[in-house]
Amino acid sequence: MNGPVIETARLRLRPPREADFESMCVLYADETAARFIGGVKEPAVVWRMLAQIMGHWAMRGWGFFAIEERATGRYAGWAGPWFPHGWPAPEVGWSLLPAFQGRGYATEAAAAAIDHAFGTLGWDRVVHLIDAGNDPSKAVARRLGSSDTGQDAEIAGFGVIVDVWGQSRADWRARSGGTV
Repeated sequence: MNGPVIETARLRLRPPREADFESMCVLYADETAARFIGGVKEPAVVWRMLAQIMGHWAMRGWGFFAIEERATGRYAGWAGPWFPHGWPAPEVGWSLLPAFQGRGYATEAAAAAIDHAFGTLGWDRVVHLIDAGNDPSKAVARRLGSSDTGQDAEIAGFGVIVDVWGQSRADWRARSGGTV
């Protein structure tokens, strides 16, 4: 699959590929890791989810990036821009395998994805749709400079209500000192 590759100090964000399937199965087999991303899934469902992520890239030209740890080349999770039909707004989301949590990787990957969304995709605003009980993702959103907008949104097709966090391009630029 073609698309940009974004490198940070410790991570490489690249378009997903079928070879990510086994690692995604590990992510979706872990109750804690999968709790706020739809729950534990069997491999057949994970395969369809990977196809959906790859299809988003094919349809929109962008989507969730696979995250690789640069030092090892290991798949660490996914992060990036996402805006499927029925979503309340364009989102930058993230999720990591348990072995990579607690290292700041989610913040590092999401920051690179936000730069991409504002700088390359031309977004004016970014949101993060976060379950009210997902304190680790709320902490990542805060580190990114996003705040809870006070709005709730239903995730279309899932019947799940989430909190809408976000920030504008101007807020991101002021916080990061960047030009996006």
